[in-house]
Amino acid sequence: MDLSTYFFGFLAVSVFLLMIAITIYNNLVNSKHAVSQAWSNIDILLKQRHDELPKLVETCKQYMQFEQATLNMVMQARARIASAREATDVSSLGAAEGMLRMGLGNLYAVAEAYPELKASEKFQYLQTRISSLENGIADRREFYNESVKNNNVLIDQFPEIIIARWFGFGARDLLEFSIEDKADPNLGKLFA
Repeated sequence: MDLSTYFFGFLAVSVFLLMIAITIYNNLVNSKHAVSQAWSNIDILLKQRHDELPKLVETCKQYMQFEQATLNMVMQARARIASAREATDVSSLGAAEGMLRMGLGNLYAVAEAYPELKASEKFQYLQTRISSLENGIADRREFYNESVKNNNVLIDQFPEIIIARWFGFGARDLLEFSIEDKADPNLGKLFA
């Protein structure tokens, strides 16, 4: 075999490896953007809910003069979520979401003791709207976590791990809630 055969063989292998590297890089970029898009979908709903919570608290204040601790809990959770959302801090967001879920659960449970509040059209609308947003966030959270899982698996596979490390593609955090955050509020404690 002459030198040109080795050269063309080397060139063919090099082009083949370059095409594989380009394909891997493009897959990593697609995965990264899928996670970003999934986060954006959650962020939109978080912002909408963020805007609705003060309306709910104000409506409740008109009827629930002695339940300030419950209302404050909702507003503190709202502030923590806004802060975590702006910082794109997924782990802090998960903790703040749990705090908000507990606060809203407490708020809705306490509202049962106020028939005029429960009958208020504004309260009913806001409760339905926020519950709808909660369901949307839960659905989009599943999609986000699936996108994160796919991204994290992709960057840990061989040969993708080589390209991922070389170009700085990193793992992303799942949006998770702790067991305590998922628990229903203790209604006996609320009415004791």
